[in-house]
Amino acid sequence: MTTDTYIVFGILVVTIGLFVSDRLRLDLVALLALLGLMISNVLEPADALRGFSNSIVLMIAGLFAVGGAIRKTGVADMLGRWLGKVAGQSEVRLIAIIMLVTAPLSAFMSSTGTVAVMLPVVITLARGAKISPSKLLIPLSFASLLGGMLTLIGTPPNIVVSDTLRAHAGKEVFRFFTFLPAGLVMLAVGIVFMLLVGRHLLPGDRDASNEPDSSRQPVQRSGHDLVDDYELEDNILQFRLGANSDLVGKTIAETDLRTRYQGTVLGLERSGEQQDRKAPTLEPDTVLQAGDTLSVQVSEEALDEIKQREAPSLVQEHAAGAPLPRGTILVEVLLTPRSRMIGRTLKGSRFRDKYRANVLSVKRGGKPVPGNAADLPLRFADTLLVEGRRKDINVLRNESRNFVVIAEPRELSEPWHDTRRAPLAIAIMVGMLVLMTFGIVPNVTAVLLAAVAVVMTRCLTMTEAYRTINWESVVLIAAILPMATALEKTGGIELIVNSLLSALGDAGPMVIMAALFMLTSLLSQVISNTATTVLVAPIALQIAVELGASPPVFLMVIAIAASTAFATPIASPVNTLVLGPGRYRFADFAKVGIPLQLLIMVATMLVVPLLF
Repeated sequence: MTTDTYIVFGILVVTIGLFVSDRLRLDLVALLALLGLMISNVLEPADALRGFSNSIVLMIAGLFAVGGAIRKTGVADMLGRWLGKVAGQSEVRLIAIIMLVTAPLSAFMSSTGTVAVMLPVVITLARGAKISPSKLLIPLSFASLLGGMLTLIGTPPNIVVSDTLRAHAGKEVFRFFTFLPAGLVMLAVGIVFMLLVGRHLLPGDRDASNEPDSSRQPVQRSGHDLVDDYELEDNILQFRLGANSDLVGKTIAETDLRTRYQGTVLGLERSGEQQDRKAPTLEPDTVLQAGDTLSVQVSEEALDEIKQREAPSLVQEHAAGAPLPRGTILVEVLLTPRSRMIGRTLKGSRFRDKYRANVLSVKRGGKPVPGNAADLPLRFADTLLVEGRRKDINVLRNESRNFVVIAEPRELSEPWHDTRRAPLAIAIMVGMLVLMTFGIVPNVTAVLLAAVAVVMTRCLTMTEAYRTINWESVVLIAAILPMATALEKTGGIELIVNSLLSALGDAGPMVIMAALFMLTSLLSQVISNTATTVLVAPIALQIAVELGASPPVFLMVIAIAASTAFATPIASPVNTLVLGPGRYRFADFAKVGIPLQLLIMVATMLVVPLLF
């Protein structure tokens, strides 16, 4: 072993240790490993940074955008509604249908996105059937992982092994549906196991008195109820502008109501534009006209002043409980422990510019905080009363790191989708699948074409496309890919291959494949299955070459093993997603997951060599 080999193995051990410890974000750990390879001169900067231009990274980013369009246009939600109609109340039937619907969905979307879409549907089904959600959520999670085995794009490890094999063979060997036959067998094994054995190992109802219920949906509250809670009922002024008003012809920003009176314009209604015509958009550059009715929230101190100073310009005014303007949406949000807003003011963080929504008041310790909310340094557990348009509130709802919506009007509890473009989203996805299936263009080209198409057809805006991409996953993959390059360059892969062959070479290819399956599956329980595949796939390929065995067989085994992230709640983001709503414990996943992993391993050893 050379000095560089020792350095690479040292960095690899530290990287795996940090992955397991969960003390740092996974993408940060991968970047630290990348820096270690560069600083130690094991890799030149050009080689170390080549992962960021790798086709795998671009494909995964593009697939996030395509999946986002499928969700936004309501295609995924349509499947969820259909599930609710046909599932009934039988536990066996519910598990079977949930897994049969989730797996195909996960074959074309990210498993995390699939579970995020299906989670509220499954919880609602459980409550309707009077079954504990814990009986259904692990099957949901496992089905999304099994569904990833069905297609090339079902999960990043499939793309990694395909790219590894293509680099070796000089051509595409694993096509889009190459994974389907083996994947269907594994899915069948998983469903049968869950129906016959797994469901009996799942926990039932547990006392939730000491456990947070992260599945709890926001409470449905009307805007008037929220106004009362924050004691703002006497702080809303509504007035109609006369023809001689000084405000006519000015934009909302030019009225300077915010600076002069600390006022927030909640709504604008234009005479003659009622139910049959679209009301003017409430924007800073909206120009006011005579007859416009403004609804403004102001402080008690400014209420009398604004009435006196602006009275000559007004036709009529109402205060002390003036009705909220039509279309006003109010929600109550809670600051999370990891919120970037903690310690900052609304003004300093440019909350309004970022979210295009207004904070009307802040509660601390259950009581409204007097004074100007914009200049108040925020604390953990502060609740904010926020007003804005539906699309802006939806942006806020997606900022789960910073905010949790705890109260919202009924109309927001129903998911909003622009279903007019659902046929376009389906057509684009089908077109992408056709291009990939028949190899008309390289896979990365097909995915990027689809990602651009969903934006060009307005199934998704460019901002939404960027927001749907899980950048942690993208950076993680791009930064960890050079580790395989470093292992190969320094002879690390050759050393591992020779060690495995020395220990198991006489046992034959089947035993070595089983050992590789167990190694990959074990590592996938504690670190990213994508990172595991990046590291193990080149080793499996080299062993296959040394043995004179079939590389596709060995790499298909690695792909399947990487998707068996069943045994721990940290093995995959989908397991983590269902952990809280199902009130699971760490051991629950092991109890159900380990037997399933062993069954999948046996099925893989029997089926994959026959197929390839």
